[in-house]
Amino acid sequence: MAKKWNLIVDVERCDNCRGCYIAVKDEHAGNDFPGYAAAQPAHGHHWLDIRRKERGRYPLVEARFQPVMCNHCDDAPCIKAARDDAVQKREDGIVIIDPVKAQGQKQIVDACPYGAVSWNEEKQLPQHWIFDAHLLDAGWDKVRAEQACPTKVFRTLQLEDRDMQRLATEEGLEVERPELGTRPRVYYKNLHLMTHCFVGGTVVHLIGGTEECAPGVTIVLRQAGREVGRAITDAFGEFKIDRLPPRSGRYDLEGTSPAGRRVATVFELGSESPYLGVLTLS
Repeated sequence: MAKKWNLIVDVERCDNCRGCYIAVKDEHAGNDFPGYAAAQPAHGHHWLDIRRKERGRYPLVEARFQPVMCNHCDDAPCIKAARDDAVQKREDGIVIIDPVKAQGQKQIVDACPYGAVSWNEEKQLPQHWIFDAHLLDAGWDKVRAEQACPTKVFRTLQLEDRDMQRLATEEGLEVERPELGTRPRVYYKNLHLMTHCFVGGTVVHLIGGTEECAPGVTIVLRQAGREVGRAITDAFGEFKIDRLPPRSGRYDLEGTSPAGRRVATVFELGSESPYLGVLTLS
């Protein structure tokens, strides 16, 4: 079985420095690579972009960032939409929009459910991130985004499909919108930071009538009697439990201190990550 190219993107490591974005611009803006891609316009195209998401409520708020690009799907809608073999899936898994045959075929842009294909109005050409195929064919083993990233967000891997699937299972990797059935070759680690909610709060106890932070409290989260998460409060009495599906309904939360004091509350989870406020042990 042939080895194919895959890209792993770790959302947790991305801090929005945009080094990857600049690297793709530097490689393709103004540069033609015959057989692979025509030059990217200086403005308006984002072949690799950064999606942003804020989660939480004051004072427990976090910003997360997800690099997004063409997924090089094994069952790519753009291939089905193209005429005259203008989009091809290579044996190594990379999808190429032919910079000559694809001219005038704007339906290729519309076919991508991820919005990863851009339209070059001047050239009347659909264009996308080509997985740096021209560099990999020349012997490179990393895409430029990986080389430029200081926080090691990206991993470029050439593996047989069975080995890639085994790795995906071992590391809990996910793809964008799996329900579409397009079978992307771009995998995400820690994608829950973009797609799921967390619940957080601060636990205190009263000492002489004064609120003091309560570290070391065991927080257990249950839904319909089943435990779905737990955490230990930190030195500031704060806790966070992640990976909760949005709009998933009622949860029961209970905390127990090392001294046996308790706190409990109930909440409904909507589309945003809630901060439950200050919870006082009794």
